[in-house]
Amino acid sequence: MFQKINDVLDAVDSFVWGVPLIVLILATGIFLTVRLRGVQFMQLKFALSSIFRKSDSGEGGELSSFKALCTALSATIGTGNIVGVATAIALGGPGAVFWMWAAALLGMATKYAECLLAVHFREVKADGHILGGPFYTMEKGVGEKIKWLGRPLAILFAVFGTMVGLFGIGTFSQVNSISSAVQTFFDPAAAHAVQLFGRSYSWSVVISSIILALLVALVIIGGLRRISSVAGIIVPAMAVIYVVLGLWALLCNVSRVTDALEQIVQGAFGFKAVAGGAVGAMIVAMQKGIARGIFSNEAGLGSAPIAASAAKVDHAVQQGIISMTGTFFDTIVICSITALTIVISGAWRPELGYSGFGITNAAFQMLLPRVPGQVISFFLMVCLVLFAFTTILGWDYYSERCIEYLSGGSMLPVKVYRWLYIVAVFIGPYMTISAVWTIADIVNGLMAIPNIISLLVLNGLIVKLTDDFFKGKRIYTIGYDFSDKPVAAE
Repeated sequence: MFQKINDVLDAVDSFVWGVPLIVLILATGIFLTVRLRGVQFMQLKFALSSIFRKSDSGEGGELSSFKALCTALSATIGTGNIVGVATAIALGGPGAVFWMWAAALLGMATKYAECLLAVHFREVKADGHILGGPFYTMEKGVGEKIKWLGRPLAILFAVFGTMVGLFGIGTFSQVNSISSAVQTFFDPAAAHAVQLFGRSYSWSVVISSIILALLVALVIIGGLRRISSVAGIIVPAMAVIYVVLGLWALLCNVSRVTDALEQIVQGAFGFKAVAGGAVGAMIVAMQKGIARGIFSNEAGLGSAPIAASAAKVDHAVQQGIISMTGTFFDTIVICSITALTIVISGAWRPELGYSGFGITNAAFQMLLPRVPGQVISFFLMVCLVLFAFTTILGWDYYSERCIEYLSGGSMLPVKVYRWLYIVAVFIGPYMTISAVWTIADIVNGLMAIPNIISLLVLNGLIVKLTDDFFKGKRIYTIGYDFSDKPVAAE
């Protein structure tokens, strides 16, 4: 039964994440990078220095730019950074890391563009709260240019966004990884088990799922401000702890970093594949690397713009430039630490029998042999649990905004969804690992398609807003000018 389900999911995943979507995502990143004159490279210093800028005087908005970034990072820095990277390398080899990097560097331009548009097209509701995201970009922006396309794209995006939260990044994959990490630390041999749903589960999994569901329920009832407050504390603290632990492991093995980089580059282009298999190996590495990269940093997915739209800014470019740093921190910094640790250690190799969190856990223990394994496992478990917890919160917010858009502003469907979300968090640990990640990949890909289409259609407006900002007109009235004329007002 489970095998048949997995076979069907694998077939759908291969179709959704086939060559056409991979090419579309990379081509969009390249196109925007060229059109914006490499904004992610040329303006990175300015972006990093702007993160802590005081923005309380910005027009509209509910959050500071920093809290909006943390809310977005709460949804991106999660299991993808620890478990997703491991899974990508296990399935696609070290070469998957190269394509993860490529997707991230190009994705920074994509993230910049989608967050810029979300702020530009956001709406202020009667009660003062902000609703914005790709669905308004599509309805207002794309809809003005191509009337028959805007609204259908917006609906598709909002539907897929809800599915990603409920069935993909937001719940199953995060909770499954949390329970796996908890079991690895407290009951690795599943010595204390119980029979549920026809299968045996460790009590550590059952108890952790109940506690997690209760904590999620307590936070999400408080809405955006409570989610952003929790994220603003947990995300920076856990990111620092994980980065310090990772850099320590790499510095202790610095002489092996060059060899790891060689494996990554050679694997990316199938140089070490058997005769006739280079192209196939490269495609698999691309598929797994790009899919896991997007799962982690969500560039092009259209999720981060929902949080970005709530920022207090004077110009849409301000938040776009800050939001793109999320992809930099997520993939170029945190995912790279995980990837290099795994490749150097060789813990990803199939013959060792590790999977998911077990790969990363084994890799750190191999590179830090003088540190007790239990200590390493504990810190990794804490990092993973807290990263995943904030991701669960962030994706609940994203999905709620999608539902609010679909319901025309009615909050009843949102309240119902919250309880469904809590139920999904509770049952997440009982999904198989392969099925969890495959479902996440499928809905991620479906969500990205309408978002990328909107970015291509509105690339002219993105360029005009960017040029206006960097030519000195940094304060303007955010409005909806669809004519492709300059939108700034002195």
